[in-house]
Amino acid sequence: MTTHVTFKGDPVNILGVRPEVGLPAPEFTLNDLDNNPVSLSDFKGKRILISVFPDINTRVCDLQTVRFFQLSKDLENTVILNISNNSKADLESWCATKGVDAIFLHDDERTFADTYGLWVPKIEKLARSIFIVDTDGTLIYSELVPEIAQEPDYNKALTVL
Repeated sequence: MTTHVTFKGDPVNILGVRPEVGLPAPEFTLNDLDNNPVSLSDFKGKRILISVFPDINTRVCDLQTVRFFQLSKDLENTVILNISNNSKADLESWCATKGVDAIFLHDDERTFADTYGLWVPKIEKLARSIFIVDTDGTLIYSELVPEIAQEPDYNKALTVL
């Protein structure tokens, strides 16, 4: 299935099928910055906010990541997984520069992109999106940001949490 969003005003295709709210969130395993495998199921019993961004070295991705990092400090029983297909080195460099100690997962082989239907071939990046998984593993919120160069709706996501 192909979906369309825009990137700086130009229509782009997103390949795949996104998971449905109300159903179990699809399992995935990606490596963290220490190259340890991290799976969605590792956090069962916690609320999970999955923050997906195209490129950490851009202004909007930087804003999104910092904003969720700041907001997460006040959320109980909640973990934030930051996912992109940036290289491990790019993500490490960004974390060192910002002084952020958070969970960053790199989708080098498009595992997450394919599982969650978020691959944008034209820019070879993940589409900006947010997912929230409840403590029992059910997907309870999903936002595919219609313009990749814009921030997600933080207030909606936080209201769900």
